[in-house]
Amino acid sequence: MSKMSVISIILVLIFAFLAGLEGILDQWQFHQPILACTLIGLATGHLAAGVLLGGALQMIALGWANVGAAVAPDAALASVASALLMVKGWDWSHGNPNVQDLQTFIASAIVLATAGLVLTTLVRFINVGTIHLADAAAERGSYAGVQGWHMFALLLQGLRIAIPAGIITAVPSHVVADALNAIPDWLKGGLAVGGGMVVVVGYAMVINIMATAEIWPFFFLGFVLAPLAPNAAGLNGLSLIAMGILGVVIALIYLTLSENKGNAGAAGGSADPIGDILNDY
Repeated sequence: MSKMSVISIILVLIFAFLAGLEGILDQWQFHQPILACTLIGLATGHLAAGVLLGGALQMIALGWANVGAAVAPDAALASVASALLMVKGWDWSHGNPNVQDLQTFIASAIVLATAGLVLTTLVRFINVGTIHLADAAAERGSYAGVQGWHMFALLLQGLRIAIPAGIITAVPSHVVADALNAIPDWLKGGLAVGGGMVVVVGYAMVINIMATAEIWPFFFLGFVLAPLAPNAAGLNGLSLIAMGILGVVIALIYLTLSENKGNAGAAGGSADPIGDILNDY
């Protein structure tokens, strides 16, 4: 369990506030798990664990999206709160948690994401009145009033994450650890399975958006080359099946470039599609 310094608490509250703002603004994406958990890990001195937790949650958050009037689970609260629970609830004398150890915090993140919908609904309900106040300021011709009410609405979004983060930091570490240990294994397992199913949905959504004839070869190329990263065995680590897939991928890329060669030359290019693309940059 980790005891947080005053500077760490201040940084955590700042990052939590920014995550709440970005849940609406979407400019810097601080509400995304890979960034929110990393920033919390950086603020508390556990950067590696924050990146690991953020990466695991990001795969789940890929399947979270607003559809019509249906609001997606709150990724910002899930990321910030689960990272803080990890910092305060994990026994750091055992070293950084591995993927299996993170299942408890991933399960808590899924619950927190659902609970965050209540806070989101509350804040948006309050902002309905804020919009009317901004309209009244616009009728008076008060640009400062309109801007002020917009800033007030954004302030509520930031506090929606900062206040729960402050409450978690104020709770003693042993209380957090006892609460996490009290979660039954069947619930952790069920949430982990549910989270894994959401990951599949997220991958399917991304592939559906990006899938083109030109990208598919690189998609399979990634699966072939991914196992080489941990052992650094080079091409010697590839099986015969992987080598076969690699050959097919290279052939498809070559055929695609060959088919586009004439079009590039007719357009006044150098008859080298890759060279023309690089020249454009």
